[in-house]
Amino acid sequence: MKEAINMQSVEYLEKVTKRIKRDIIQLCSANTGHPGGALGTAEIFAELYFSRLRHTPEQPDWEGRDRFILSNGHICLALYSSLARSGYFDVEELATFRKINSRLQGHPSREDLPGVETASGPLGQGLSIANGVAMAQKLSNSDVNVYCLVGDGELQEGQIWEAMMTSAHHKLDNLALIINWNNIQIDGKVNDVMNIEPIDEKFKAFGWNVISIDGHNLQEIKHAFDQFEKNEGSPTVIISKTVLGNGISYMEHEAVWHGKAPSEEEALLALNEIGICGFADDLVLK
Repeated sequence: MKEAINMQSVEYLEKVTKRIKRDIIQLCSANTGHPGGALGTAEIFAELYFSRLRHTPEQPDWEGRDRFILSNGHICLALYSSLARSGYFDVEELATFRKINSRLQGHPSREDLPGVETASGPLGQGLSIANGVAMAQKLSNSDVNVYCLVGDGELQEGQIWEAMMTSAHHKLDNLALIINWNNIQIDGKVNDVMNIEPIDEKFKAFGWNVISIDGHNLQEIKHAFDQFEKNEGSPTVIISKTVLGNGISYMEHEAVWHGKAPSEEEALLALNEIGICGFADDLVLK
């Protein structure tokens, strides 16, 4: 298994995280989007796209690239920001989010948008796709790593548990599953809708390497991915404990912001709370 080659400092990634969060709020200017979960995963996206993944935006179909599968596609605001800021398409295109004929729709599609590995929408399917990709890489004797991000509410889907068994059975140690654990879904608290605890013990029972982290602590995120890269013989799950709407006082922990865009006044307040990131709006980050 290979290691990342573009490791960036925590200080740099903190600035990238702010840039992603500012983009998320600004993209919601179309009066649509799912800002809560996107804001809660900004640190994960910063580490993956600007420090961890081996990828070449100028050659998006390079066979040696690491694969990122976004299962909970409704948080695509964070993905679109990361793709644009890392050079997959012009930053100016972010302003077309959910507009007529835009490539940036409410759930990502790989049909004509570089950097998107798979379409997503129906929840619970991402890990199955990631399994297939990871197995293919194993059969090819490739050192490609596969990363899959899911929401905690997705774990209420039966397909996920079948996929968990498959990952462990085939010893897919080139696969890292990241769970955005904020205990919020569209109907309220995950554990009130359908309790899925104790999730760490369940994954261990299925034969997974289990890591729990503060999903807003970049040092812990880096360490978790380092552990994944060193692990052999089993898939890794990173339980990333996050706050929905992280960094925006009126959004944090509030289920309504799962899928509600802020008003113009609320957006200005959010941008003020996020603060200055140190990068220009049109800057591609390398």
